[in-house]
Amino acid sequence: MRTALAAGVRRVLSAGPPLLAALCALAVWWLATLVFDIRPFLLPAPPDVVDAFGRLPGYLLRQTWQTFTETAVGFGLAVGAGLVTAVLLTASRGVERAVMPLLVAVNAVPKIAVAPLLVVWLGFGTAPKVFMVALLAWFPVVVSTMAGLTSVPLELTELAHSLTASRRQTYRKLRIPWALPQVFIGLRLGVTLAVVGAVVGEFAGGDQGLGYVIVASGGNADTPLAFAAMALLSAMSVLLFYAVVLAERALLPWARETTG
Repeated sequence: MRTALAAGVRRVLSAGPPLLAALCALAVWWLATLVFDIRPFLLPAPPDVVDAFGRLPGYLLRQTWQTFTETAVGFGLAVGAGLVTAVLLTASRGVERAVMPLLVAVNAVPKIAVAPLLVVWLGFGTAPKVFMVALLAWFPVVVSTMAGLTSVPLELTELAHSLTASRRQTYRKLRIPWALPQVFIGLRLGVTLAVVGAVVGEFAGGDQGLGYVIVASGGNADTPLAFAAMALLSAMSVLLFYAVVLAERALLPWARETTG
């Protein structure tokens, strides 16, 4: 009982510094708008953003759900495709050397330039946004998973060979478990990029989502509403990031102990 209570107190105390930093940032932002007398259509103060959310709470929450749905579906596709790609590339050194430069070249293409083409190819709707999310989140998952799969100590692979383990058994029993901490590094990076991908897709075309709200409110000079949408995007990114962190801690409790 005491141990659980102490753990709860530590968790509460650990949330103190982030909250304090956020409050300080808000205070500096608010003070700057007051000291320099900045007009709300240029830089709204925090109360202006709260008022904007109060004007259209239902609308903003619906657009938040739309962006979240695109992000979740696209990120799930990116994780599945990224894990499969990493396993296939690490299974053959020749395939990796042949295909990896192509993957890097594809990832180097600015995604904002691809977004209008996705609208042409896939039409308006959810599909191009989901594809953009998957496109941005996929590469970090591939790279981190490949790093984990290829970082198994040589003595362990030799031990697996001495036990006449097949390639499938080596991957299932040795390489994949060893790579999981690295995989979650890619997932943490990929989930934040997934939100960016959803917004980029909404910028390019569509009439739903927080990205669309930002574009529409910018055209109407409703800067507080745009900031309210950006605040919701930031909150979504933080929640998704820490959801991945919590999943890692639940699924890999041994990882923190072995890495210190």
